[in-house]
Amino acid sequence: MTRQKTCQQTRDVVVTGLGLVSCRGEGVAAHLAALESGTAPATDTERFAPYAVHPAPAIAWDGQIPKKSDQRQMEAWQRLGVYAAGLALDAAGVRDDAAFKQGLHLVVAAGGGERDYAVDGAILTGLRDAADPGAYLNERLQNDLRPTLFLAQLSNLLAGNIAIVHGVTGASRTFMGEESAGVDALRIGAARVASGQIDAVLVGGSYNAERPDVLVIHEMGGYLRRGAYAPVFDRADAPGFVLGSCAAFLLLESAESASARGARALARLAPVASDLTRREPGRAGTSLAGLWSAAGFAGPEAVVSGATGVAPVTAEEAEALARLAPDIPVHALGDLIGHGLEVAAPFGAALATALVAERGLREVAITAVGHRRGEGVLRVLAA
Repeated sequence: MTRQKTCQQTRDVVVTGLGLVSCRGEGVAAHLAALESGTAPATDTERFAPYAVHPAPAIAWDGQIPKKSDQRQMEAWQRLGVYAAGLALDAAGVRDDAAFKQGLHLVVAAGGGERDYAVDGAILTGLRDAADPGAYLNERLQNDLRPTLFLAQLSNLLAGNIAIVHGVTGASRTFMGEESAGVDALRIGAARVASGQIDAVLVGGSYNAERPDVLVIHEMGGYLRRGAYAPVFDRADAPGFVLGSCAAFLLLESAESASARGARALARLAPVASDLTRREPGRAGTSLAGLWSAAGFAGPEAVVSGATGVAPVTAEEAEALARLAPDIPVHALGDLIGHGLEVAAPFGAALATALVAERGLREVAITAVGHRRGEGVLRVLAA
């Protein structure tokens, strides 16, 4: 089954602000320096052995989340996202522009919230010896799970906290669905600006990889790499992804809106192409080729790949890119920051924007091939 989607564009969509956080640090400069150095990302191989993770850096949260009370009520993934969103607003020059932010829309790609491991452990331990497991479980779920814990599971709390902390009060949408959620967040956000429905939108997501529960979930599917870090396209010995704590937000505006307020257009985002395919042999590569054609590349000078390291889809992407973009440098996000699922496409688009704005590239391609299903191709051009 294939469901390709490419949005038509009537207005130019430009990027005017970027906010990036990962194991490489924060901001555009840190990530471009890491990309160009070719060094391996910071990796923690001890806490969750035999699985590695790329941990979040030390962050002075006060810089973007000034109230300690706000910081305390957020989980790590929310703090990462709110912080990165603030960086993007700062970079776009609208941090203190209340009128602009009042009409600014928001599209977030995020997974579920984090769990109270102590409560989970107590329930599971007691369940083993319960005389009536069903009644025991029902009672414990009613009495032990606080309302605030349940709310913490909601992915749209990230959007809510961005609104509260940064005063972004336009309409918001939250997408769940792993890599495809990030693709569609960009696709729909950009399409709304391009069509004239809105003038500006903040798009992005965040992910906390340092959680036992997400590692268990992905290991149950056989998606995690065991052992030490290795480059994404060199994991045949132990296929799988290495999760990374990260966040990325982009401020997208119509070219007219950016010009009217004197903002610098860092790059131009072409219509985003997405597809939904099952993981049957060869389907991912065929889908990627179709999306590449639909994107209408003129001559990309680099590819930012969201390849996961999962077999066999990563090999299919490598083979497709060798045909579609021969002799063009391919930068795997997993080699830079690890895999952030919903964040992969926004982070790739942000990094591509930085390459255009700061390194003078004219066109950069971004791929986001899901580890289970779903593909996306993005095209970032000089403004």
